[in-house]
Amino acid sequence: MNLLAFDTSTDILSIAVQHGSQVLEHEGPGGAQASTTLITAIRTLLQQAGLSFDTLDAVVFGRGPGSFTGLRTACSVAQGLAYGARGGRGVPVLPVDTLLAVAEQARAEHGCTRVLATLDARMDEVYWAPCEWLGDALSGHWSCPPDFGLSAPQAIAVPEGFVVAGNARAAYGERLAPDAPHLPARPTGAALLRLAPALLAAGAAVAADAALPRYIRDKVAQTTAEREAARRAAARP
Repeated sequence: MNLLAFDTSTDILSIAVQHGSQVLEHEGPGGAQASTTLITAIRTLLQQAGLSFDTLDAVVFGRGPGSFTGLRTACSVAQGLAYGARGGRGVPVLPVDTLLAVAEQARAEHGCTRVLATLDARMDEVYWAPCEWLGDALSGHWSCPPDFGLSAPQAIAVPEGFVVAGNARAAYGERLAPDAPHLPARPTGAALLRLAPALLAAGAAVAADAALPRYIRDKVAQTTAEREAARRAAARP
């Protein structure tokens, strides 16, 4: 299949394009910059892969949880590109959970099969989900809970035999599961591509107008008093 995948849920923009067995990747600054660079970077990567919007079979994006601005950017771009692809006939959109992509990236990079996937949720909180790879390396699949967690870093308990993966450790240090093994991992475009075949086969793709971000909370920012209270709490021994 010819697939375009991208994630803007963290401070790193990640794009990957699959053309048959060929996979090309691009990374750049995420956050607020993603909204101005994403489409240009996609066009460049598609051209390098010998593809165009008229030859895509589906658009895959990291739907969250993650940065609110990043998720809105990814979803709106995925919708727009999917609408216009194939000469206006459109292609399906595949929204993929970013914590699942973290688990998949940890498996690809480190061989992990039992992963507590984490992402820094800011506001002194962490998004998390325990994911377990079932089956062999080629025909297995991930099992993850339908509901993800959102907790203070020190409140997260790691199941026995699981490794913690993600970007939350860098943000919270020893406050996050100090006795558990930790590995860095991010929701990458390549991870989304590896997850896509099974999800597409399971019918997870939707029409462009039905693609939505996945938010875990409604509140997007702290007040000044809340930020100060969080700083004081973080400074306590």
